This record gives sequence, C-alpha cells and structure tokens, in this order.
Amino acid sequence: MSKPSDTKKENEPLEDFSHCHEGILRKLEMLNELPALLEPAKRAREIAASALEFFREAIFEHHLDEERELFPAVLESAEEGDERRHVQALAKQLTSEHRELESTWKRLEPELKRVAKGQDSHLDVAAIERLVTQYRAHAEFEERELLPLSQTILSRNASHLGALGLSLHMRHTPRKPTTYI
Repeated sequence: MSKPSDTKKENEPLEDFSHCHEGILRKLEMLNELPALLEPAKRAREIAASALEFFREAIFEHHLDEERELFPAVLESAEEGDERRHVQALAKQLTSEHRELESTWKRLEPELKRVAKGQDSHLDVAAIERLVTQYRAHAEFEERELLPLSQTILSRNASHLGALGLSLHMRHTPRKPTTYI
C-alpha cells in the first residue's frame, strides 16, 4: 500500500503535463488574437505610406505655390499702405506656419517610414495630433483671412488673376524635353 506522499510524487509527471497545457493554451489564445490585429496593422501601414507620399508631393508643393506665386501676386496687386501691410503680415504669418508644420512633419517622417514598412516604431502620437490640429487651424485661418482678401485684391484687375492662374499652371505642367535637330 502506498503512502499519501508517495501518490503525490507519482502524480507529479502528470501535473507537469497539465501545467504545460495551461501554458500552451495561453499562447494559443494570444495567437487567436492575431487575425483581429492584422487588418488594423495593414491599415496603419497604408495610412503611413499615403501620408508620406501626400505630404511630400502635395503639401510641400502647396506651400511653395502659395509662397512663390500667391503671396507675391497679392502683394504686388495690393494697394499701398494698410492693405499692403496687412497682406505682408498675413504672408509672413502663413510662411512661418508653413515652416513650423514642415518641421513637425520632418520629425515625424522617420517613424512614419518605419510604420509604412511594418517595423516597430516609436511614433510620437502627441506630435501627430498637434500637426493635425495646427494644420486645421492654419487652413481655416487662410480660408477665412487670406483667400477672401486675395480674391478682392486680384479681382480688381482680371489680368492679375489670369496671370496667377497661368503661373500656377506652368509650374505644374510637366515639361517635355526639347530635342534639337
């Protein structure tokens, strides 16, 4: 007849198997979470890649269009005195905001590239939120202050508005290489 302590020793190998199953089942439950995480991870990569492309190709170009074309055209057409000083102040403020937004973007860009590639990232969530909030405020200010004023100023002379349109068109029209025969 076996003693109670002997039975415990005899059951230890079976308990080890049971404990292993507990660990295996915990890991399998974690694995079971994976399918639900794949789609959000894919979406994160897509959003990061799209943002990278869009910011460089659209937003930086938009800022250049404003600074090289719109601001100078409005300044040139503005009346001497208060109107011109107001346009100068707006252009200076908006250009400063452009640099600030671009600077924030450049700090985010390396980590966004990592996200786009599906790599681990230490993305600054607060910086993204700040960029979105600041850009929204920038765009709203521009829509409310600069663009209506620009419309008023440039509409005084149809050729000024036309010249701006042509200049923007020329900036964005791909140039074909010239061949000389």
